Amino acid sequence: MDITVTFRHTEPMESLKAYAEDKVSKIKKYLDFPMEAHIVLTVEKFRHQADVTLDVNGTRIKAVEETGDMYSAIDQVMDKIEKQVKRRLSKMRRRRSENLKREGGIIGEEADEITVLGQDEPVIEVEKMVAKPMDPEEAAMQLNLSRREFLVFRNAGSSEINVIYKRGDGNLGLIEPLT
Repeated sequence: MDITVTFRHTEPMESLKAYAEDKVSKIKKYLDFPMEAHIVLTVEKFRHQADVTLDVNGTRIKAVEETGDMYSAIDQVMDKIEKQVKRRLSKMRRRRSENLKREGGIIGEEADEITVLGQDEPVIEVEKMVAKPMDPEEAAMQLNLSRREFLVFRNAGSSEINVIYKRGDGNLGLIEPLT
C-alpha cells in the first residue's frame, strides 16, 4: 500500500500524518488488491479540509470533508471512503453472483438460491436449480457453448438426472445413474 500525505497552507505535522496514514491503512482490510492513497490536508482560516483519493485496481474512490478540526475532518472523510468501498464491494459481489446464476450450467435453468456455509472453513456454495429436460446431444451442445467443465441436466428419454463433462483428452463424458 502506497500512502502519500500532502499539507497545503499549513506546516507539516508528523502526528497528523501518522493519524491520516493509520486511518487509511484500516481500509486495507476490505481490499485484496494493491492500493494507492493520496491525502491532501488543507487549512484556510478556520476551515480544515481533508481530501482523500484511493486508487484501487484501476478504480478511483474520492471523498472530501471540511470541518473546524483536522482530526474530525480526517475521521469524517474516512467514514465516507469506507462507505464507498463497502458499496463497491457489495456491487462486485452482486454482479459475480448474477454472472454465476446466468452461467449456471443449463441455459434456461432457474437458480433458486445460493447459500454460503461457514466463514473460517472453506466456502461451500449450494446452488439449487431446475434441470431442463434435454437429450444428451443437446446437452453436449449447451456444454460446448458455455465455459463450464460440466453440465447437469434431466435426460428427456429416461427422466433421470445426468451429468455431461469435458474430459482431459478433449472429448465429452456422460454420467448416467444405474436403474
